[in-house]
Amino acid sequence: MTLIESEAKYIQPTYTRQPITLTRGSGARVWDAEGREYIDCIAGVAVNVCGHCHPKVVEAIRTQAETLIHTSNLYYTEPQIKLAEELIHLTGLDRIFFCNSGTEAVEAAMKLARRSTGKTDFIASENSFHGRTLGALSLTHTEKYRKPFEPLIPGVTFVRYDDAAAIAEAITPDTAAVVLEAVQGEGGIHIASAEYLREVREICDSNDILLILDEVQTGFGRTGAWFAYEHYGVKPDIMTMAKALGSGFPIGAMASREDLLFGRGEHGATFAGSPLACAAALATISVIKDEGLVERSRTLG
Repeated sequence: MTLIESEAKYIQPTYTRQPITLTRGSGARVWDAEGREYIDCIAGVAVNVCGHCHPKVVEAIRTQAETLIHTSNLYYTEPQIKLAEELIHLTGLDRIFFCNSGTEAVEAAMKLARRSTGKTDFIASENSFHGRTLGALSLTHTEKYRKPFEPLIPGVTFVRYDDAAAIAEAITPDTAAVVLEAVQGEGGIHIASAEYLREVREICDSNDILLILDEVQTGFGRTGAWFAYEHYGVKPDIMTMAKALGSGFPIGAMASREDLLFGRGEHGATFAGSPLACAAALATISVIKDEGLVERSRTLG
């Protein structure tokens, strides 16, 4: 039985794969089982910002794996605290919650918005994509992802993207937050206008509503800034990040304002912010800085 035949027999049929078995990668290139070389234009779906197997990231993972892999969050670990400090510096926000993926970061943002405001509802955009777990899927507009799992979480209103007036019209007394992508990826490359995000920020402030920006795909230099919202001079109340953060090692995070806090035990994750994941993320950020990748992205597009 070939590898592809084994996949068809043993793994849930959730992915449409290319008929290629990849065995190694380096920089922008990957190789298949027959030794054929490819330029990887997918980059792990917005993940491999440092390229495949960057030596500094590999070394950081190796060193940490030989020292301490996992402890749970019942103890303090240095890589987690260092990464939190780094992300606070980069985002300009105040508090970090670690998780393992982008959809988990969105779930955390939704829970924090409800917990902090006492309100239940959300406004999201048409053509949005925020993840596949139940809460994040409720914010995702694409019908093919939603339909098999309905009914989803109630209280989500979808409005036209890049239309601040539509957001203003959709607000109710139960609206906790507006959730947006500065650049829509899954729905097509739709880029928010500067006026739009600034107006949305003003609308949220005027109505005591939180602004959640999903930077899972756009974060860590992909738009020529560390985060896409920097281009607009707009600061979110809550922000989500993942994908490029760990160079392929699973890690996500939610950043928030100082006054938006969970209580002890109100949220958590067994593997969140593990020493190994945080070491990979710290090395990734270091490479982005040392090699000027944000500036390079800004110059080359």
